[in-house]
Amino acid sequence: MAVPKKKTSKSKRDKRRATWRHKAVVEAQKALSLGKSILTGRSTFVYPTAEDEDADEES
Repeated sequence: MAVPKKKTSKSKRDKRRATWRHKAVVEAQKALSLGKSILTGRSTFVYPTAEDEDADEES
């Protein structure tokens, strides 16, 4: 099993974790924004539903 050669410093570890958590925050904000725009009817983009996909295949 692979083992690190040296101990990672707390600052490097924390920086890496902060980046990972920030990505999650950004994605959550995007999802919330898209949900709000769909609810208000201002969205021009909507994820295709299963019904839409079935209709495309029949054409």
